[in-house]
Amino acid sequence: MVVNIGIIGIGNIASMLIQSIEYYREKGDFTGVMHQIVDGMKVTDINIVYAIDIAENKVGKPLNEAIYEYPNIVPKIVEPDKLRCRNVIVRMGKILDGVAPHMINVFKPAKQPEPTIDDIVKELNDTGVDVLVNLLPVGSHNATRFYAQAAARAGVAFVNCIPEFIASDKKYDLLFKDNNALVLGDDIKGQLGATILHRTIASLISMRGCRLLKSYQLNIGGNTDFLNMIDPTRLTSKKISKTMAVASTQPDPDAIKNYIYAGPSGYVEFLGNTKVAYMYLEAESYGGAKLTIDVKLTVDDKSMASAVLVDVVRIAKALSDRGVVGSPYWASAPFFKHPPKQFRSDWEALRVLYSKFDEYGIDIKPKYVFY
Repeated sequence: MVVNIGIIGIGNIASMLIQSIEYYREKGDFTGVMHQIVDGMKVTDINIVYAIDIAENKVGKPLNEAIYEYPNIVPKIVEPDKLRCRNVIVRMGKILDGVAPHMINVFKPAKQPEPTIDDIVKELNDTGVDVLVNLLPVGSHNATRFYAQAAARAGVAFVNCIPEFIASDKKYDLLFKDNNALVLGDDIKGQLGATILHRTIASLISMRGCRLLKSYQLNIGGNTDFLNMIDPTRLTSKKISKTMAVASTQPDPDAIKNYIYAGPSGYVEFLGNTKVAYMYLEAESYGGAKLTIDVKLTVDDKSMASAVLVDVVRIAKALSDRGVVGSPYWASAPFFKHPPKQFRSDWEALRVLYSKFDEYGIDIKPKYVFY
């Protein structure tokens, strides 16, 4: 069984995702993959059949070439002629607010006719897309909703990787239910990224009987994501998503949320796809004693996202095949920063996911042990 996916936004994450599928096909083992099997599907059973972008140097090109075009900076780990998406031609997308004013000279939008929502619905059906993945830049409020509506109308599962609230919005839950389609999101977590680490430390503080007093997470990087996010008007939902991901680990999230800051804090071009995160947590422990934790995390930003995405698209296919529609909170919670319902810990979220998979007869391997 394969899962046919479409991708909106052929940027660095798309490049890493597409290359990594072929990387694992050539390598023959699956070291680094969180769940090697999902409903009988391996990473190498992900098939890219549809791609959308708006950049003049990507639109109209074969996907195996477009993923290496400027401003993408993901290193070439697989030669273009080995990628099985070479017959997929990148189509012109709807611009809307997908390009911030300060990014126009970076993305260089193509001067081509933009598709209507009817065009997108037809293309999704004609190409046999099972799952449509949203990788638009942060702040693409209207553009994300345009593609979400197209996916729902086409009866295609929608995976929202950015911090626009779709899966966590009851209106879109109903929209996808009405169209017998699935939506998962919002704002994908990295495999071992800043949010998952920050949440784990905050959960540990609470679990050991201490009280979190205040915390921050400051992130810097040098790719177009960080350049896009220097415009603070595009960051409102991003900061909510990341802040509440940490606050939700505590007994009273509303009481602590104003003492937590988490978000992008700077663009440093020479860092490229390297993301550096600085985390500080202050807590009160036994007898009123104070403790502080300082952490620095350095990761490849795009491999972190791609590692989670290969799980999510297979899960979306497995659930869609079993008639799961709307926005099931338990399917999003382990993998996204702002799911419809937060769990206090990621272990708890994963335990509930496994339990639901047992109910639906979905195999997933390995299953991690809970103590």
